[in-house]
Amino acid sequence: MSGRRPPLLGAALLACLAACQGGEPGDGRSAEADPAAAAARAPDLSGADVLLVTIDTLRADALGFAGRQGIATPALDRFAAAGRVFDDAHAHTVTTLPSHANILTGRYPYEHGVRENAGFVLGDQLPTLATLLRDAGYATAAVVGAFPLDSRFGLDRGFDLYDDDYPRGSGSRALHFAERPGHEVVSRGRRWWDQQQGHRFLWVHLYDPHAPYEPPPELARRHPGAPYYGEVEAVDRYLGPLLDPFLQGRERPALVIVTSDHGEALGDHGELTHGLFAYAPTLAVPLLLWHPEIEAGRDGRPAGHVDILPTVLSALGLAAPDGLPGRSLLAPAEPGRRLYFEALATFFNRGWAPLRGLLADGHKLVSLPLPELYDLTADPGEEDNLVDDQRRRYHALLAELPATPEWPPGQRRVSDEEAAQLRSLGYLAASPSTKTRFGPQDDPKNLIEEDRLVHQTVDAYARGELDRALELARELVRRRPDMPLAYEQVVMVLRDRGQNREAIELMERAMALGAADHSLLRQLGLTLAEAGRAQEAIGILSPLAGNVADLEARNALAIAYTDAGRHREAVETLQTVLAADPNDSKALETLGIVHLRMQRPAEAQRYLERALAVDPDLPLSWNTLGVARAMQGDAEEAMAAWERALALDPQLLDALYNLGLTAARVGDTQRARSALVRSLAIAPAASHGEDVAKARRLLEGLG
Repeated sequence: MSGRRPPLLGAALLACLAACQGGEPGDGRSAEADPAAAAARAPDLSGADVLLVTIDTLRADALGFAGRQGIATPALDRFAAAGRVFDDAHAHTVTTLPSHANILTGRYPYEHGVRENAGFVLGDQLPTLATLLRDAGYATAAVVGAFPLDSRFGLDRGFDLYDDDYPRGSGSRALHFAERPGHEVVSRGRRWWDQQQGHRFLWVHLYDPHAPYEPPPELARRHPGAPYYGEVEAVDRYLGPLLDPFLQGRERPALVIVTSDHGEALGDHGELTHGLFAYAPTLAVPLLLWHPEIEAGRDGRPAGHVDILPTVLSALGLAAPDGLPGRSLLAPAEPGRRLYFEALATFFNRGWAPLRGLLADGHKLVSLPLPELYDLTADPGEEDNLVDDQRRRYHALLAELPATPEWPPGQRRVSDEEAAQLRSLGYLAASPSTKTRFGPQDDPKNLIEEDRLVHQTVDAYARGELDRALELARELVRRRPDMPLAYEQVVMVLRDRGQNREAIELMERAMALGAADHSLLRQLGLTLAEAGRAQEAIGILSPLAGNVADLEARNALAIAYTDAGRHREAVETLQTVLAADPNDSKALETLGIVHLRMQRPAEAQRYLERALAVDPDLPLSWNTLGVARAMQGDAEEAMAAWERALALDPQLLDALYNLGLTAARVGDTQRARSALVRSLAIAPAASHGEDVAKARRLLEGLG
């Protein structure tokens, strides 16, 4: 499916479409608002409740009211028919965290400082919509659907409740964000809303349309070969119980804003998902406003995420902070409107050229080593680059790009947990490039095949196709030997295959080429420890752990210490991690392992149970807990723990082996035989020869 944006339907046909899908025909509302007249009648909504709905990765043209054929989005279509639809709305970034920072602060990324999904935290120097409304006496709550909006990134400031209680565990190949489905997000938000008596501000974030696309089975069957649209339909179903009561008069009137953080490319311009470019499929967003006192219809004025905060404050009669770049969408239009945007994921994570640009006077400037200029009125598909034909306009717009303290932006460091959670985007590595000068070879337009290789490697790995994943990752190293992410992907596969020696050799080669970033060095230290070279691992990891904020490096160093027999130093290191974050499940898990090696199974069990209380889906913690229970003589509970570990990760060889041995010892022949046969089927003889031989002898003894 091309995913190209279709022409918008006429206003009358749109109104008919919405009515046919459940809107209220004949309600007296205009199908097309006059923006100037509507602004003159801007209502006073003082004291109104506020509901903000953000839908992750939702294209502006993916909905019925936007003209998309063959998709059923009746809830949002009804809302669009009753509210005001901004047909020329855009994000300012094409990844989740910075887009939501733009929405909540009303500031551009270079103003609030959050430039990418990982490695940045929104500081407390700027007010947010939540802090401003709470100061005005509102109860405030947020319910978010996935890890990119975790409270650790600073968006929780000002919220009385910040519900980011999504599942945090994953199996060895679950390379997708920790998330929860939209119906759960809506249910929790609805519950909070109904419990409040005073003025309310609720933000709900639904993550479902983000890749990987996994719609409910019925909707997957409705959209064979196009599961993204099944996810969009699912979100619409989830939102019906939240939005319909307002239209039906069963809720007191509220100012409701619905938008997305960015779109999805779906192959347009060669981009598979988002983050690479900033063409319309990823930069354009749906934007709806509703309140009974807001004039309904279509509004073609340029609008951006930075306009949402001043719109809310103006409608409620509250003062806005000074210097906001946005304007109230209920106020008269400003002539000569400029909207800034940027796309920095591949700059930070791959070392490719950073992208920024302007939307102005119906044109679009894209600043890259190979610059672009489009007339969006004549060429909405952005296919005819006018840079050579309109040099004067290009240079004039280039001069209008905002002066920022530094360009490209400063670097940042990403934790292992962030890297693991975000890797499925394909463009994420754990540490940024240090490049500051770029040529045509660094322009993402010339790197589409490399981008495709990254995504294909992740997909093959997630499917368990390790040979294919390794082939793809090695091709990426061949193409971009200066890109740490390429090495990281090869190492990911090699370590999964038990080929630690090859992984170490590759990482050492990357070090020699200057292509080893912070994350790759951390991986090198861990792999050295696993390979029995703990002292070398300590030498690699100690300098990294000197950064007090790098808890992952300290966790890795503790593992190296305990592998070297230096258990006391491992415990001391892990306690510094827990002092910074008492719920660090990795530190708790590692403390369990260390105490087990110190022959303290009861203490080990205590830490492992704490880790599982934080995150019940940690296969290694369940496996280690099984060992601790077995050491204390509780074979049945030990086997239950190993079976829980295997339910989470069927490839966890240690759990299979432990289960088989213990079941054989207690005379549970069937359970022992099943576990041992499975372990022999997956155990690499090169690295587990002794265990393989013992398992075979046990099987022979079991007959």
